[in-house]
Formats: sequence, structure tokens, C-alpha cells
Amino acid sequence: MRTISVEQVRQAVKELCISANVHLPQDVKESMQQSIQNEISPLGREVLCDLCENFLQAEQLNIPVCQDTGMAVVFIEMGQEVLFVGGDLNDAVNQGVREGYLEGRLRCSIVKDPLRRENTNDNTPAILHLCMVPGDKVKITVAPKGFGSENMSKSRMFTPSTTEEDIIRFVTECVDAAGSNPCPPVIVGVGIGGDFEYCAYLSKKALVRENPDNPDPFYCKMEQQMLERINRTGIGPQGFGGSVTALKVNIEAYPTHIAGLPVCVNMGCHVTRHQHTVL
Repeated sequence: MRTISVEQVRQAVKELCISANVHLPQDVKESMQQSIQNEISPLGREVLCDLCENFLQAEQLNIPVCQDTGMAVVFIEMGQEVLFVGGDLNDAVNQGVREGYLEGRLRCSIVKDPLRRENTNDNTPAILHLCMVPGDKVKITVAPKGFGSENMSKSRMFTPSTTEEDIIRFVTECVDAAGSNPCPPVIVGVGIGGDFEYCAYLSKKALVRENPDNPDPFYCKMEQQMLERINRTGIGPQGFGGSVTALKVNIEAYPTHIAGLPVCVNMGCHVTRHQHTVL
């Protein structure tokens, strides 16, 4: 059994909160830069060039790539041979978020209660997803999620008779209805299966997928079909029109009940941020 101090978790979360808000993942940066060549609209290309310049300046000046520094979503994959010591894991995660946002001078956007709306002033609490995995390592992923894109997310409980085309159409319609609100070009996370709440988790998890292509050829093909259909909507970069409305579509699937077929769409903006580390 390997022991890991929750102090290490706190420090890692703190650093990841700052890093994720300043440095875009390499695959997102590359997709943005490549999209300039794929955009047919002159105005769209100009907008994409500005967006690329923005993330380069953020890195050089060490400032957030977007003023909405998001709600801190933290994924922790815990090796089953790990024992956390020295305190409460949840407290350590929230302390890491607190220190990261305050010391990193990141905007604090979280309210204590959804109706009474008093700001916590330190961007806590985080949204924490814990998953037990084999081994003696701990992987921590921090994904600051802005709500311009989050507000455009949707879920639908389909019936088992639903076809692939029905799902492709639903995802495309979600992006089309969102228009410029999620700050396109977007990254689209799609959850298929599970139950009502797990499907939403899958769609969020899809946004932080590290592999460029889905390992399942069936879903890899669906992703490409969705991407092509979305880019035919003509919304374009920042909603000014064009051929690049989405950079990519990621699908996460899970077994489901014989009587249902949940589908969730979680929208990510052009700065779909996430960074990870392994302890």
C-alpha cells in the first residue's frame, strides 16, 4: 500500500488551477491553428487568428486565457493501492482551488447558494469526481469550466428505437441552437448511455479526453459525422459565419438499461481548458 499525503493533492490542485487557466492543452492549440487553414470565410480566418494570438499572449504574459476562469471541475483517478493520509481529501481539493484562484488572481465566480447568490470569494467549492482504478498512482485533472458554454449544454432521454442519425441530428441541433453563445469554435462532449446523471458526467469527461481519436471505430466515425454536420451550420468562429463552428466532437459511451438511451451534450468553448498531473 502506497501512502500519499493530501498535502500533495492540495499543492497539485493549486498549480493545476493556475496552469489550466493560462495554458491551453496542446491538442486544442494545434486544432485552433489548423482551423485557420480550414476556414473559408475571410472574417472567420481573421477571428481565428485573433483567438490564436490571444492564447499565445496569455502564455507569454502569464495571464488567464479568458476572463471567465470557470468553475473548478476536478477529476481524480485513485489507484486502489493508495492510502491518503494527513487529512480530508475533499478539504485538500477545495483548499487547492482556493489557493490557486486567489494566488493566481483568477476570477472567483462561485456563489454559496444557487438562489441567494452570495459569492464565496475563493471559487470554492469545486466539482469533484472520484474514480477508483487499479495501481498505486493518482491522476488529477483540473478542468476550469466557463458558463457561457456550460449554459448551452443539454440532455435528452431517448428511447431504445433511436437511430444513430437521430443522435447525430440532436447533437447538431444543440450546437445550432447555441449559436455564438458558447464562443465557437466549440469542442463538443457527448455522453451516450448510463443513466440520467451518469450520462451528464460522461459528456463532461469527454471534453478532457486526451486521445485525439475515439479508440472505438464505431464512435470515431460518429464523431466525424457530427463534426462535419456541425460545421455545415455556418455559425463559424465567434458566430460571425464560416466553416469552422467546432474543432472536434468527443463521445464517451457506457452501458445502459434496455428501456432507455440517455444522451447528453456538454459544450466546451474554444478555450476548453484542462491540465493533469500524476502523483
